[in-house]
Amino acid sequence: MIPKPKNIKNVALVSNKHLDRQGAALVRSAVRFLKKRKINILYNKHIAKNLKEKMTRNDKIMKTADLVIAFGGDGTLIKLARYVEYKMIPILSVNLGTLGFMSEIQRGKDMKEKLEAYLKRIIDSKKYRLDVRSMLRITVYRDSKKIETFLALNEAVINQGIFARLIELEASIDQRKMVRFKADGMIVATPTGSTGHSLSAGGPIVHPKLDALVFTPICPATLSMCPIVIPSNRMLTVTIETKRKYADNDIGLTIDGQTITKLQYGDKIKFRRSSRHFVLARATNTKYYKLLRERLGWGD
Repeated sequence: MIPKPKNIKNVALVSNKHLDRQGAALVRSAVRFLKKRKINILYNKHIAKNLKEKMTRNDKIMKTADLVIAFGGDGTLIKLARYVEYKMIPILSVNLGTLGFMSEIQRGKDMKEKLEAYLKRIIDSKKYRLDVRSMLRITVYRDSKKIETFLALNEAVINQGIFARLIELEASIDQRKMVRFKADGMIVATPTGSTGHSLSAGGPIVHPKLDALVFTPICPATLSMCPIVIPSNRMLTVTIETKRKYADNDIGLTIDGQTITKLQYGDKIKFRRSSRHFVLARATNTKYYKLLRERLGWGD
């Protein structure tokens, strides 16, 4: 059980760069609410520019805040996930995007009233729960040397470059060979990310409370090559077995659709559950299956 913050003294306001008029009005409403309670407010660069306030970097926000209010869509949350520290900070997400699958407050005429009601429950009454999501740690090794390490909330994708050619990959679990296959690429997703790119590639929906990882091949050359769900306490290693003949025909690793790095023949990419967590503040008892029906059209 992860404890809630006993006293919320520092609240961060975060948005993406496309803060519209409705979003700006909601931010100002949150500022008035917090200032009445003499709470210290941190502003990310986009909100700071809009309100002409001092800016705080995202990495500092995720180290010092007791609560983060994110104004945006799922992309805003995914960007925040890059800066998650071992201190588990609850994030209240206000959807100003399109799908907003992880958001607590959805678009509507009553967003201002809902935001104030949620803040009263969280800050004044402390009547809320924490929705803890596991994260993925991805490390790239080249010639037995560690090159880069990434955090992902949703997924990591290995795919080909601009040429439509298959790539050959070998996957092992805890240093034991699992499979060697040819495909357009592959996805390793967390339960949170199972409803994203992995689902589009034919992967299963995995409840976010499960301790698991989803291994999903992208357009495999063999019909019997299908997605598999593996325990999250296992180490999954993928080796690039394809040599490229052309300099501009790269194989890439994409993290949460936002960070990209090039891979080479022989690179080993290791995937495991991170010891860090992404925490969402929930003031309502929204059912996961209801979200699937309403926002993904599941079962319709």
